[in-house]
Amino acid sequence: MTDPLPLANRTPAGEPLLSLRHVGRTFGSVVALSNVTFDIRAGEVLGLVGDNGAGKSTIIKIISGMFPQTSGEVILEGKPRHWTSPQQALSAGIETVYQDVGLAATLSITANIFLGREVVRPGLLGRMGFLDNGAMSKVAQADTAKTGIRLPHLDTTVGNLSGGQRQAITIARSMSWARKLLILDEPTNHLGVPEVEELLRLIRHVRDEGVAVILISHTLAHVMAITDRIVVMRLGEVVAEHVTRESTTAAVVNDIVGATEAEIARSLN
Repeated sequence: MTDPLPLANRTPAGEPLLSLRHVGRTFGSVVALSNVTFDIRAGEVLGLVGDNGAGKSTIIKIISGMFPQTSGEVILEGKPRHWTSPQQALSAGIETVYQDVGLAATLSITANIFLGREVVRPGLLGRMGFLDNGAMSKVAQADTAKTGIRLPHLDTTVGNLSGGQRQAITIARSMSWARKLLILDEPTNHLGVPEVEELLRLIRHVRDEGVAVILISHTLAHVMAITDRIVVMRLGEVVAEHVTRESTTAAVVNDIVGATEAEIARSLN
């Protein structure tokens, strides 16, 4: 089913779901982030872009509870949050698909989808730790089917899959569990053109369910196609914010590199 309203024509309303206010992070004497401020609303897709070293990964790790900010506030649904572990962010409804996939190669597809959130059998067997493999397999089948990417039997060990198939499993797992915010870090890596189209469709589906999405990608064509707004980072700071439908790829590139189109053209001569 095609999206009835292109994402770039949407303007989500209401109070922000997540707000970062003057967030900073240092590692010893190294300043990784400085005064980072932006919002995202439910049902909105926000692009977070910048060169390597711009601070995108640090922002992700703060939001997802990998480590705390040194200064500033992370506010979820109007309440300041101070994560001390990724599990706290997960429990709050924040799911993250990292660039390095993060699957257990020796486990099956189903086991990976339920990794850390296994379903036990009812009654005495469940209290003894027996898993409900049938229930998990049924949910895993439905979740992986949503990706539109062809996968082998769900009992297949993940280590035997291609990079694109592993990415599909990671995305299916996160989309299944995300209740409030889904963070996608370079999700189109290892995906072919048809798979990328399916991923963009899935992002639209998640958005329509009222989940906020932060998309980190170096592929600006995908960012321009699927986001409402774009936040540009450079050297640990937010340097620009664009409403996607009112901007251009060239304007975003200019902010990423810190140069005007004329300056870029001169450097190529």
